[in-house]
Amino acid sequence: MRWIIKLLIAAGALLLAAGIVVYVRPTLAVAQLQRLQCWRLGMEQHDVKLAKFRVHYAVSSGAGKPLVLVHGLEGRWQDWLPLIPDLTKGGYKVYALDLVGFGHSDRPDVDYSIAMQTEILHQFLDSQNLQQPDLAGWSMGGWISLKFAAEHPERVRRLILMDSAGLRFDAVNSSAMRPRTEQDLAHMMEVLTPHPQPIPGFFARDLLRNFAREDWITERALKSMYTGKDLMDGKMETVKAPVLILWGKQDVLTPPSIGEQMSKAMPQSVFQVLDDCGHLAPVECKDRVAISVVKFLAADPPLPAASQEIPVPRP
Repeated sequence: MRWIIKLLIAAGALLLAAGIVVYVRPTLAVAQLQRLQCWRLGMEQHDVKLAKFRVHYAVSSGAGKPLVLVHGLEGRWQDWLPLIPDLTKGGYKVYALDLVGFGHSDRPDVDYSIAMQTEILHQFLDSQNLQQPDLAGWSMGGWISLKFAAEHPERVRRLILMDSAGLRFDAVNSSAMRPRTEQDLAHMMEVLTPHPQPIPGFFARDLLRNFAREDWITERALKSMYTGKDLMDGKMETVKAPVLILWGKQDVLTPPSIGEQMSKAMPQSVFQVLDDCGHLAPVECKDRVAISVVKFLAADPPLPAASQEIPVPRP
């Protein structure tokens, strides 16, 4: 009986400690859950030295056709976790990197421009001996992927752009990406998704601490974007790979009109708009996104150019 009582006390202490961690640093608890998910998916994590910087990345185990994923502003490679199971089941060996300044990669004193990140992507592909992989980018990652495909068309087999930045437009909601208060954080979620959920106060406070710590990087990245020097307007005709352009119909951060312009500039593209999705379409509408991505990558010959809306599936 004494042994059972001691065991219950120890278990209670562990639960109390876990509860305190979840309350004080909930983002750390989420990171631990993601680490467990990575293990279950068989994702291996590594570091590689690129342009004097340490760049962190993850790669799925086993063989398969190479598919490289590039996250967006304030993101990290784990943003792709909802999609990775469908991609690996589809026969792809997934590579997902943390761009310089994000995730577990180095945070050097640089300008964090699209041009710099594009060169990092170039060096990453070389480091993994990926001569002509499929390439997918989301938001800022789409801009980086598009720039790379335009400058090195021979290095991309197929290109996927998801709610991508990269063209000149009136970025009326970009300030929402630098929240400083709980109200700002709620507004950011309203910009990112048509279905924002309330964020508990203890979680919001921890998120805001993280945003404040990395705000200098976000500021530099946005400042570089605003100069317009890396915009892709008039520079997309050199992209030769088949292109899939996926967009949330309710995206108010990078509106679907950007995708329409990209589709017109790249006549070999398939442009799909997902109803009831916002800027977080790869997460909040992952089932439809996964189906479209796997079908596009597997098509032989490539899918013909098209423009279509993907409705919400019926129950």
